[in-house]
Amino acid sequence: MKNIITVKSKKDLGNFIDFPHDLYQGDPNYVPELFIAQKDLLTTHPFHKHSTLQCFLAYDGDKIVGRIAAILNNASNKFNNTTDGFFGFFDVINDNETAKLLFDTAASWLKEKGATKMIGPVNFSTNETCGMLLEGFNSPAVVMMTYNAPYYNTLLDELGFKKQVDLLAWQFKAGHYDDKSAKMTDMLVERLKRSDIVIRKLNMKDFKNEAAKLREVYNRAWDKNLGFVPMNDAEFDYLAKDLKLILDPDFGIVAEQKGKIVGFGLAIPDVNQIQIKIKKGRLLPTGLFKLLFGKKSITGIRILALGVIDGYRKMGIEACLYGTIIKEFQRKKLQTAEASWTLEHNDMVNRAISAIGGDPYKKYRIYEKAI
Repeated sequence: MKNIITVKSKKDLGNFIDFPHDLYQGDPNYVPELFIAQKDLLTTHPFHKHSTLQCFLAYDGDKIVGRIAAILNNASNKFNNTTDGFFGFFDVINDNETAKLLFDTAASWLKEKGATKMIGPVNFSTNETCGMLLEGFNSPAVVMMTYNAPYYNTLLDELGFKKQVDLLAWQFKAGHYDDKSAKMTDMLVERLKRSDIVIRKLNMKDFKNEAAKLREVYNRAWDKNLGFVPMNDAEFDYLAKDLKLILDPDFGIVAEQKGKIVGFGLAIPDVNQIQIKIKKGRLLPTGLFKLLFGKKSITGIRILALGVIDGYRKMGIEACLYGTIIKEFQRKKLQTAEASWTLEHNDMVNRAISAIGGDPYKKYRIYEKAI
């Protein structure tokens, strides 16, 4: 008989984190999340200072068959003037009954706290990993992107969830894209200097101050995106600290005018190429060595963010940021780059990526349902 338990103990939390490893055992495209990172996310992330979540596990007898987190993001509801609830960390066997049990439990918890809609998957907002993979199941997810079996979307359709929005991931392969922006970068950089705008790399020796300036740009450049919620200092510092561990400073590019950062582009090495080999996401006893010594073998990057604040757009800054990243991509003789994600209806950005040869090879969906 199937039943749901509320995750309360340390053991429950460990089982919650580990369940996907058993579910996807043998799947060549599954990348295990690092246990320590997931534990921190679910217990010590700054999100927990202003919002709340509850994790649940589904059992069939003594066997775990599913998991879900019900998430009440107070910061998101305040910023967007909504009464939304979210679901995340969702994984389940291919069984409608089990999925329904999980969603009914999460919905009940959210309704008790005043939510009128359930949106997801998001872990905890669109600032973190989000989206259900809808197309592009034939390759592993890149760093900080999600993965799931194709049947997940069927289960959500059967349970009455509707599409809120689709997210696109674009792939570039070495030698199969238009590098005109890279060739024009030097000319554009010189032109921008006339407006006192310089393009430079992140100063890793002053990373803390750089990160604070980037947060301000991020919150201003992305604030019109659907479902956006600004990051507070603690949340951005948490993200920046994690990114610093894997960041290649050659792929951290900023546009600055008289000391004020007005835009930035950030690409990070696709550490999932190593992480896919780390059994059950455990860094010990051998996973840490795979992570440390495997970095030189990484052949891909993810273009994580590229944005310019209002008032500085369409000046050529975006092309300079992209062009500089492309030049570094070529110099390092990398093989693949993924630009992700973009909103399906962001026509200006999507047209620009398509024009330089980006292939929209993966699609993710965020669902919603009234509760």
